[in-house]
Amino acid sequence: MVFGTRGSVIKDKDLSQITWLRVGGPADFFFMPADTQDLVDFLKMLPSEVDIFPMGVGSNLIIRDGGIRGAVIRLGSGFNNISFENNKIIVGASALDSHVASRAADNGLDLTFLRTIPGSIGGAIKMNAGCYGSYVADFFVSAKLINRSGELLELSSKDIKFSYRQCDLPQDCIILEATFDANIGDPAALHLKMQNQLAKRDATQPTKERTAGSTFRNPSGFSSTGEIDDVHDLKAWKLIDEAGMRGATYGGAKISEKHSNFLINTGNATAGELESLGEQVRKNVFQNSKVKLQWEVIRIGETNL
Repeated sequence: MVFGTRGSVIKDKDLSQITWLRVGGPADFFFMPADTQDLVDFLKMLPSEVDIFPMGVGSNLIIRDGGIRGAVIRLGSGFNNISFENNKIIVGASALDSHVASRAADNGLDLTFLRTIPGSIGGAIKMNAGCYGSYVADFFVSAKLINRSGELLELSSKDIKFSYRQCDLPQDCIILEATFDANIGDPAALHLKMQNQLAKRDATQPTKERTAGSTFRNPSGFSSTGEIDDVHDLKAWKLIDEAGMRGATYGGAKISEKHSNFLINTGNATAGELESLGEQVRKNVFQNSKVKLQWEVIRIGETNL
């Protein structure tokens, strides 16, 4: 297959080196477009039977050991713009959540909840990322995106249905840019708030390990608020603890002893070992509490048979 693109196209790209868990097989094609028109041209020339998978920074992802058939598309530095219009923030999809929060705070705008969320804005929108009682949907105004056919679209908050850890955008649509509306705050106070959030995160989560963030969605249907009166019933970590799975291991995979809703690659895990351990957690939790945990980490690709 020949591509006349200005961006980078790599055949059989090893994806294990660009995911946070450092696992996974190759992609048939890995494309980083130079700009929006380059992406439009690529999608229009790509045969319709070839699947695409938009990939951010790989923070919330298990790519299976057999890799991905089709084309993985990753937006690079040409899509990480951050600009401001009054109380609105216009953000490129590849901008990191943490950078957006910090830049917003510099400008006296409160998107502090994004500071501790791993990943980039495109993924945050698709997952309706949230913590401390705030979610992307609370601030989302509109997004520019491109569909599988290479058509450019703009959707408002009225066009997208957000719910806990998901929205109804098709998996193969690629978000290019988004606009958010935020409350005004004092820059110094906002930065202090984020420093406190980071300190609390580092004290309670295995941030120095190879993880993909929270492994399972909270059956309660909402994120931790971070407040003293936070309710822990039906929180994934509590159900995992009650099932006796904190610290459990399988091959090179391990359930964190620091926070049991984190799956760790201790150094040599395969994607299969990580997913198998996660499925064992789900089985034990269901046997113990009759609650079916749902994966929050996205799992994609083919297994090695």
